Amino acid sequence: MAKTANINLRIEPDIKAQADEVFSSLGISITDAINIFLHASIMEGGFPFQPKQPRYNRETRMAMQEARDIMAGKVETKRYRSLSGLLADLDAEDANA
Repeated sequence: MAKTANINLRIEPDIKAQADEVFSSLGISITDAINIFLHASIMEGGFPFQPKQPRYNRETRMAMQEARDIMAGKVETKRYRSLSGLLADLDAEDANA
């Protein structure tokens, strides 16, 4: 059967990039992934998974946002050339705490 129907989606560019990376690592495109999702939905008669709202506490949500900001380059992070440098810095933080 020829694929002739189009679906236009609007998504955040970083979400598209992350999804593309995930699906590329599996050897498929985003279009392939959407087709798989739609076929699975038809076979299941609904979502092929149980949709749930994640329940994270405030600290976890803040840590997740910090990680996203670091990955997006919004937060500058310190880099270490060696494990001993990292450990010395951690020891200094403990001494100041």
